[in-house]
Amino acid sequence: MSTADHRKRGRPRSFNPAKAGSIQALDRGLALLRLVADADGLTLTDLAQRSGLAPSTVHRLLFTLEAHRFVFHDEERGLWLIGVDAFKTGAAFLRNRRLAGMGRQVMRELMEQTGETINLGIEDNGEVVFISQIESHNTLRAFFRAGTRSLMHASGVGKALLAGFPEERVKQIFYTRGLQRFTENTRVDPTALLAELAESRARGWAIDDEERTPGMRCIAAPIYNELGETIAAVSISGPAVRLTTQRLGEFGPMVMRAADHITSSIGGVVPRRT
Repeated sequence: MSTADHRKRGRPRSFNPAKAGSIQALDRGLALLRLVADADGLTLTDLAQRSGLAPSTVHRLLFTLEAHRFVFHDEERGLWLIGVDAFKTGAAFLRNRRLAGMGRQVMRELMEQTGETINLGIEDNGEVVFISQIESHNTLRAFFRAGTRSLMHASGVGKALLAGFPEERVKQIFYTRGLQRFTENTRVDPTALLAELAESRARGWAIDDEERTPGMRCIAAPIYNELGETIAAVSISGPAVRLTTQRLGEFGPMVMRAADHITSSIGGVVPRRT
């Protein structure tokens, strides 16, 4: 057996390096870190099974990650959990964006004005990632844990982001991620979606009308950087019984003003709306 064949043997597809020349141990370590981050505690056996790696290999990788405080081991429960330095690294990303901190007060004020949950999301690899939330005081409310991902075409935040992207990029996201139908209201026709995005862009906000979850609606508006490029979106989410058609028209300008305020606070520029 050749050396190359030996390296490939027993190596799961999810752990294949994304680019030629990448370092296998680093690829595996980062993929393992993602597994730990996505769960609320996993045993060594769990991680070996989910990664497809030998327990001995997983143990060595965890030992290295633990030495750098990216994971830690709960001795009492025998679980591996995300470490403080992983949090610091993630926090640095948010700090560089200046979105979570700068937008939080605006989001809180918007929640108090509307009574609904306010979310902040960005795009990553063709998906929405929610990075901050101010929860409504209502018992029945929307909830997205920080780090939650969603397909863009069935999300208010996603559509607000897409509306600001070049059409070719939007089409690429549609092609690579697909247009999955979640409810009977989900828009799955690319032409119709592009027309809706044009309307959202001109209006200043996008709407998710029970397109991801039955009974839940969302209104979202884009946040821009100093070049007038869409980098994030803020949204109002809640049950359709409260977010009625009439209230969508009322809340739309409110969420747009909140997004524009966040844009200004981070030194961004709101492009001219037509």
